[in-house]
Amino acid sequence: MKTFHTTSLADQVFEKLENDIIHGVYQRGEILTELKLVEQLGVSRTPIREALRRLEQERLIEETGKGSLVLGITADDLLDIMNIREKIEGLAAYYACVNMTDEGKDELSHIVDLQDFYFTKWDTEHLRRADDMFHDAICELSKRTVIRDTLQPLHRKTRRYRKTVMQDKERAALSLQEHHVIVEALQSGDPEKARAAMDAHMVKVKDYMLGRYEKWE
Repeated sequence: MKTFHTTSLADQVFEKLENDIIHGVYQRGEILTELKLVEQLGVSRTPIREALRRLEQERLIEETGKGSLVLGITADDLLDIMNIREKIEGLAAYYACVNMTDEGKDELSHIVDLQDFYFTKWDTEHLRRADDMFHDAICELSKRTVIRDTLQPLHRKTRRYRKTVMQDKERAALSLQEHHVIVEALQSGDPEKARAAMDAHMVKVKDYMLGRYEKWE
């Protein structure tokens, strides 16, 4: 039981540190040490060590011998991430359409309804979370393990920038319209239509993010 507890705690530490690095709580170039993180997070070294190992595998930090250097997400990283997403999100939509169920249709309808609601309230944090739900749901509905395992970490790595997108009311409104088009395509039973709708959305999202990266740093 202790092993399960330690693993669970390591997951929580990893998720917090990953989120803090992506959102700039820990700035690029900053050095993180186990001792510093023990004091900040109030946990033992074991889960912190495991979390740092995973962050290094994700290329968010780099071990220097004196601590872990925060790498964060560079402009080149964001370009590569968005190029990959542009290519694969459409494939996820294609397979989600192929494997669509009535439950899946209901789930997607519920998510875009939530997005409509949060947009009306102009609740940007919940709007961003619903955007996470939307893209992650399509990954799950695709039933393609490699697609899911490739895209979902990239969704997390762009969370900071997608949050900023959702704070631009004009772009958020357009994104929501595009999501409705994607859901209609997914529910139509036409996989190529679903892929095309997602491809069009991702081109616009990529152009927006890359065009504004320097303003966010």
